[in-house]
Amino acid sequence: MDFELPEELRLLQQTMRNFIDRELIPVEMHSMDGPNLKPDIRADLEAKAKKLGLWNLDVPVEYGGQGLNLLAMTVVWQEMARTIALPPRGPFVFGPDVKPILYTLNDKQKEKYLFPVLRGEKKTAFAQSEPDAGADPGMMRTTAVRKGDTYVINGYKRWITSAHGADFVQLVAATDRSKGSRGGLSAFLVDTNTPGFKIVRRTETMMGDAPAEIALDDVVVPAENLIGKEGDGMKAAQAWITAGRLYQACRGLGVAKRSMELMIAYAKQRVTFGAPLAERQAVQFKIADSYTEHHMVQLMVRQLAARTDAGAAARHESFMVKIAGTELGFRVADRCMQVHGGIGLATELPISKMWRDARSFMITEGPVEVMRMVLAREIFREHN
Repeated sequence: MDFELPEELRLLQQTMRNFIDRELIPVEMHSMDGPNLKPDIRADLEAKAKKLGLWNLDVPVEYGGQGLNLLAMTVVWQEMARTIALPPRGPFVFGPDVKPILYTLNDKQKEKYLFPVLRGEKKTAFAQSEPDAGADPGMMRTTAVRKGDTYVINGYKRWITSAHGADFVQLVAATDRSKGSRGGLSAFLVDTNTPGFKIVRRTETMMGDAPAEIALDDVVVPAENLIGKEGDGMKAAQAWITAGRLYQACRGLGVAKRSMELMIAYAKQRVTFGAPLAERQAVQFKIADSYTEHHMVQLMVRQLAARTDAGAAARHESFMVKIAGTELGFRVADRCMQVHGGIGLATELPISKMWRDARSFMITEGPVEVMRMVLAREIFREHN
């Protein structure tokens, strides 16, 4: 297997890198207003991204996008993660935030939900996590009960990114709790203005975002808003979750890359006890280890993306890249902070924000401990 990127992806990588370096990094220390990108900065960046052709990158060609595959998107995601100018979990500035589930909708559902999102007329969020069912969806308490030509949904969702301001959510609920996550969960399109749907509160996090808690009290949803068939909820969610794990690994690679850039530049110019930090073995080892680990995770990510693009099953690999990528990002950001010393703690530099964001990705989309537990369980099962 050739682990080098093909020429067209190297060109994409350079275009993205130039855009990040010239347009995003210069504004990164004042681009955000709370959890959101400032409207004027967003409008300017979106206009420039469109002009460069960096728009609707992963939207399939049949829907007016460029149809980039996962391998190409790993290039995009890594470059995006080199700056703190954008919300770490989106929305970004390269087109509408379209979750993969929406492409699986039937024609009638696409007209009402997918196409308005593509046109920028509607916003959406993905709602699965609950107080007692985060990494273990089998414990989900939110239920959807069929009543005639409707479903009645009751329950509570937590840590739902982008729910505030969303026009509808892609919601996973239990239609048969006895089956748990093995055929007992279903996915629905739920308009946020439906009676009984209420955002109860938003929780501010150390990353600066504010995911929502959603209460659902006798929310009546048309049966035609069921995505796929009853029991397909985890199947529908898995496409989004697998891509999400790959995205998070790419964020780790991008954060590590920027951290190494900052470390190397600072080590060359910072002089202590008569010599630059670059001549100190302790600093050299941090940089050498970071470079080596980055290279290893890069290969893992490219392999997973290539296998997924080819239609191969890669469940184990998705766990592994989530673990390796997110831990890499935090580890290298931490080294970067340590090399910078006191100034590394200052909020006038991007290091502390990268450090906080990187730490959070070791928890979201499945904590790394759960990833290890499930991976180990499947490995033991294979060796019975």
